[in-house]
Amino acid sequence: MQKIFLFLLVTCITFLTAQDFKPWKPQIDKLSSFEKHVLIDKGTERAFSGKYVHTTKEGVYRCKVCGAALYKSSDKFDSHCGWSSFDDAIPSAIKEIPDADGRRIEITCANCGAHMGHVFKGEGLTTKNTRHCVNSISITFEEKHKKLMESEKK
Repeated sequence: MQKIFLFLLVTCITFLTAQDFKPWKPQIDKLSSFEKHVLIDKGTERAFSGKYVHTTKEGVYRCKVCGAALYKSSDKFDSHCGWSSFDDAIPSAIKEIPDADGRRIEITCANCGAHMGHVFKGEGLTTKNTRHCVNSISITFEEKHKKLMESEKK
């Protein structure tokens, strides 16, 4: 009886906390199977394999599913961990959710719920003492154009 109750409890919790990706179905249908594995099934890419690990250009990092702006390049730093690292997110862009095992904090797009990676605090790598460890496959990069940068300096 306890096993049945536990199964029903876990099923209900999973159902209630599951992200609804229906509004993003057209974008999700365009993702590769590996992109779906990371963004939807909460997988991860291999360390140092990501497209944006060493990117240093100015711009904005966006959610690959819904296009929401998540991180500014000014918050990106080289943590030598193998994934893109940011010590801050654009306000209200990222949601932090404890993993089921209670050992890590998952980060998701606050707009659509797509999995980005994990956040680690207290490592002392930056003055903000935070590291958002983000899968490159979960984001796209929008480079800031030179003309726009020049007009902002005036």
